[in-house]
Amino acid sequence: MEIKFINDPPTIINRFVAEMRDIEVQNYSLRFRRNMERLGEVFAYEISKTLKYTQKEVRTPLGFSNEWFTSDKIVLSSILRAGIPLHNGLLNYFDDAENAFVSAYRKYSDEGDFDIRIEYISSPDLTGKVLILADPMLATGSSMELSYKSLLTNGKPAHTHIVSIIAGQAGVEYIEDKLRGEPITLWIAALDEELNAKSYIVPGLGDAGDLAYGAKL
Repeated sequence: MEIKFINDPPTIINRFVAEMRDIEVQNYSLRFRRNMERLGEVFAYEISKTLKYTQKEVRTPLGFSNEWFTSDKIVLSSILRAGIPLHNGLLNYFDDAENAFVSAYRKYSDEGDFDIRIEYISSPDLTGKVLILADPMLATGSSMELSYKSLLTNGKPAHTHIVSIIAGQAGVEYIEDKLRGEPITLWIAALDEELNAKSYIVPGLGDAGDLAYGAKL
């Protein structure tokens, strides 16, 4: 598995990440969602450099021009609900992509431990396509692993790009171990070293789904 960091050297994306982390800016859910969407657009641009292209002739008002178009068939997938703004950013650039969605959540026990549950999958055939699987936070990595393996019931992609804005070191190591040998590239905008007792990334930014769409029960 290849890992790519898009925050080094520093660019405008570092400001987007900083605003998402900032507890003052987090008071504005619209700003939080928009920063997540903008990061999705940046990820899409970077991923586009890895795709296959063919030339097609385009007619202009004054003649014809040979232009490059993506020849890969792309499927965008996100883990509900936190992944929706990130998905929208990717879709802004890959506007002709097919789309898939996975509902995954943590089911906590009385002791505070949790299992990952997959409740719902909506996906086209993935066979031979490029899958871009997005979730803003990669904490333990277990929900990403289960989401990826659940999507494989709809066909094996030629390549998968996993996109996370902030990843914990433990989550990266988990994905590297559990998905070893799979044709996967992991894209990250920021890497944090710690997880707390509830397996949230530290310093992280909190619950991305709540910050984007409001608190849940």
